[in-house]
Amino acid sequence: MTAMQVIVVGGGRMGLPLAAVIAEHGARVTVCDVNPAVVDAVNRGVSPYDEPLLPEYIARNHAAGRLNATGDTTEAARTADVAIIIVPAHLTPGRDIDYSILRAASAAVGRGLRPGTLVSYETTVAAGGTRSALIPVLEEHSGLQAGLDFQVSYSPERVKANYVVEKLQETPKVVGGLDAASAQRAEAFYGEHLGAPIINVQTLEAAELAKLAGMLYRDVNIALANELAAYCEAIGVDFGQVRAAANTDGESFLLIPGIGVGGHCTPVYPYFIIREGERKGTPQRLAVGAREINDAQPARSVARLARCIGPLNGKRIHILGLSFRPDVKVDIFSTAYPLREALTERGAIVTIEDPFYSDEELRQSGFEPASAGRDPMDAVILNAAHTAFRAPDFARWRAAGIQAVVDGRRGWDRARAEEAGLIYLGVGQG
Repeated sequence: MTAMQVIVVGGGRMGLPLAAVIAEHGARVTVCDVNPAVVDAVNRGVSPYDEPLLPEYIARNHAAGRLNATGDTTEAARTADVAIIIVPAHLTPGRDIDYSILRAASAAVGRGLRPGTLVSYETTVAAGGTRSALIPVLEEHSGLQAGLDFQVSYSPERVKANYVVEKLQETPKVVGGLDAASAQRAEAFYGEHLGAPIINVQTLEAAELAKLAGMLYRDVNIALANELAAYCEAIGVDFGQVRAAANTDGESFLLIPGIGVGGHCTPVYPYFIIREGERKGTPQRLAVGAREINDAQPARSVARLARCIGPLNGKRIHILGLSFRPDVKVDIFSTAYPLREALTERGAIVTIEDPFYSDEELRQSGFEPASAGRDPMDAVILNAAHTAFRAPDFARWRAAGIQAVVDGRRGWDRARAEEAGLIYLGVGQG
């Protein structure tokens, strides 16, 4: 039996693991990417990313002849049975979805599209985006008609860095299609080539909204936790205790508050439904409020620090972690950036450290590197709860002149910090 020919357009941190897993399940997969370094790495059988299990999957499947890469998407599409498009969708300056990269990828696929191919989109888009913004591009550049000459499905990626390979094969895969035949074909394809449970929601729009709804739930829940945390700070109650108690009734699932929300998903995707809601006369007030609350967390934490140690003008404030989440070298929309902005607006001298970044990389991101306990500083803010930051020597910090710590991720022992003589400011702790 001839192996299925699959192309994955977009060899990023989500697309490349997807390609490797599909190859692992028997398909012949070509990764299409505009970055020559990614293409070269795959064609040498090595991983360009630090992602658990990915190096082994790439090496094994490249050696078996099931995984390769190219910069020519159109040529690769000419022999594809399935074309998966998973390239970025960013925000415009007006915080609306920017389809430009998706349209370019769709045009490249369209120019090589042959009858009978299934095109599956995995990039998070606004509900209705695949139908209105992307399918017309495929039709224009192929001269073929969707639903008649080729099939289209939508299946959102639902995994995260450091767990991608594992979760691709465990997390239920949501699929929807332009028509019933497209949805059924996507269901069969992903079921065979991922091994995860498949949830067929039938339509493109239902599948698109399933991803957005999940992201919006998370953003709103975090915003609620952040508002309650601020209230707990005001009345001298530990939100951690409140949250743990509240979540025992089986009716609530409060998430953990923090110094802000980063990453390429949560700070971005809610705007897709916010803007579409505005256009359709159904304003998404909770989504708007959640974004405002979560975006305000870094400045709120800086203001709280200033209330405790006095004006920050001239004070040396150190940030722990450029990354947006623990033990991952990704800083897109990291709260380190609005923290720096809020601190510099108050005249503070800002430094940073992160074990995943070199000093040169930190400088390229606009920060001055330093080390807590070694260099002079007045306060330390925990932004990313890396393993390396979990058990600091508070006594050494205090001896080095540090007055206060802001535990932005609720990762430290308050008693230990205060025993060392530090002012401890934990999110949700009065």
